[in-house]
Amino acid sequence: MGGQDRQGQHEMAGRVDAAFRRREHLLVQAGTGTGKSLAYLIPLIVHALESEKPAIVATATLALQSQIVKRDLPRLLEAIADELPRPVDAALLKGRNNYLCLHKIDGGFPADDAPEALFDLAEETVPHPAPAPGPTTALGQEIKRLRAWAEETETGDRDEIVPGVSDRAWRQVSVSAMECLGAQRCPVAAECFSERARTHAAEADVVITNHAMLAINAFEGLAVLPDYDFVVIDEAHELQDRVTGAVSGQLSAVMITAAASSARKHTAISVDALNTAAKSFEAAFDSVPSGLMAAGLRPEQELALTQLREAARTALSDSKPDGSGAVDGGRQMARSRLAAILELCDRVVSTAHSREVLWITRPSSFTPGSGYGPPDETLPPMLNVAPLSVASRLREGLFEGHTVVLTSATLAIGNAFDAVAGSLGLLGEGAPEYSSADVGSPFNYPKQGVLYVASHLPKPGRGTSSEQLDELEALLRASNGGALGLFSSRRAAEEAAAAMRERLPFTILCQGESSMAALVRQFSSEPNTCLFGTMTLWQGVDVPGEACRLVVIDRIPFPRPDDPLMTARTRAVSQAGGNGFMTISATHAAVRLAQGAGRLIRAAGDRGMVAVLDSRLANARYGGFLRGALPPFWSTKDRATALQILQRLAG
Repeated sequence: MGGQDRQGQHEMAGRVDAAFRRREHLLVQAGTGTGKSLAYLIPLIVHALESEKPAIVATATLALQSQIVKRDLPRLLEAIADELPRPVDAALLKGRNNYLCLHKIDGGFPADDAPEALFDLAEETVPHPAPAPGPTTALGQEIKRLRAWAEETETGDRDEIVPGVSDRAWRQVSVSAMECLGAQRCPVAAECFSERARTHAAEADVVITNHAMLAINAFEGLAVLPDYDFVVIDEAHELQDRVTGAVSGQLSAVMITAAASSARKHTAISVDALNTAAKSFEAAFDSVPSGLMAAGLRPEQELALTQLREAARTALSDSKPDGSGAVDGGRQMARSRLAAILELCDRVVSTAHSREVLWITRPSSFTPGSGYGPPDETLPPMLNVAPLSVASRLREGLFEGHTVVLTSATLAIGNAFDAVAGSLGLLGEGAPEYSSADVGSPFNYPKQGVLYVASHLPKPGRGTSSEQLDELEALLRASNGGALGLFSSRRAAEEAAAAMRERLPFTILCQGESSMAALVRQFSSEPNTCLFGTMTLWQGVDVPGEACRLVVIDRIPFPRPDDPLMTARTRAVSQAGGNGFMTISATHAAVRLAQGAGRLIRAAGDRGMVAVLDSRLANARYGGFLRGALPPFWSTKDRATALQILQRLAG
């Protein structure tokens, strides 16, 4: 394949193969540059060919999913074709709403509850001064393009539309799993893109999917994936958060009234009880401040939810199809909304017994020039629910009955895998056995990279301090640009970009000013340009070469102090006698910090510096714990030394 020999890749492939043969779970950390995709794909293919069931690869990001499907797997299969007993069939499988719905685009479902309808948009004209040849709004033009694409696509996969379309436009041509009529009732089920993808996956040797699909399959008992024996979970440091996100729920008065309106429109039932319940819901939660509801539900809130649950149950019963067998997409959409509300009510009312977390959110206030601020407490509340821990459910739904390999460049902190193992259900009484391995990295971190911690700076407060901005300016001047700035918030990134544009002569790009792909492309092609941004850049940027010779991290990426779920998990650990801060907040920060620092060295010839503008990494008691998660760079706290190194790199 034209690659290089990597000892860590050999070791990982052997460990994965052994885990499959012994039916033993494996956690394997493989540093950047190991080539871990090939290291797990080869043994996975071997065992998939021997099994009667497909093998699964689950990734966290669409970028890696696309890389495996379009680059890694095809090149690998071509290279090893002569060694295989038969061709290997690989399939890509996503959630239903990622595929075009032919029945909806043919008018079988009503358009999304946007002001304009699908067909009105596709045919709209401007009457004065003369009819226009087609849609004139951006949304109308997107939908016209989608309808043309529907005539030629073979997969119906949203990611194949170039350029992409907005979420609002895509909702006009797709349905959720709950809205789908099902293979038995849909008149175009035989041509359905989602059903065809599922059928292909069931017959394939290897299926590439995502963490959310794995979560739904494990948590909700829905057979969204084919039956499988072996699964590799890539980007496994993200699994807990992705699973939590997939099984979290939200409920608001706006959602309830929208469901009532849809039911009235498409089923003609009485929705008075639902509208009354929506008002009671808002009244019960309106005075609750945004944040964690640590004490659970008050009696009046539980009463409002019980009233809402009964209204939704009655509406579902009243809106049943009449038995004629007629296909009614509008009725199905309305009933899916009612079912979602009923399910959420049941779940929220039972939180005291199910170890789930409740919290209130509201939209943030926006001030021109200052961006988004704290939540606007005058706006209607949104009730949120999420599991306190996903460990026991993953233990039952994922690890029981399957052989699971979890891999990432950042799974261990120091040499310990306990933190991630515990969060996923692999520690504690009754936990399944697992083995672990760190196969290292092919890079010589002490010679290729430097870690500079600005230990002289004051402890970070709210916002970006003048001392941090001065330090950032000095670093960028010494390196003559070529810096990736990783910031803890969008506001911090924008403030730093504005300040540096006033002080420095080279280009400063900032996340949000263009598409991420365009920003990264410009950054990688211009040696002195800098790119500032937030969490998307912390984990999703691969820019080898001198274009990225300095990575600046403004502060340790602890969870936000007002993050309700993290707060609840920290309290739970402390109440059980553990150290909540170290177990939850510090572990979260260590993994994110390692991901951010990992943006620097992406190839064997790369040289550069990671500069952290948070003195706590050097001075706080937990600093050593956090540094233990970082690559073993040569390190310094001396400012003059750091600037001299950057000047040499720039030269």
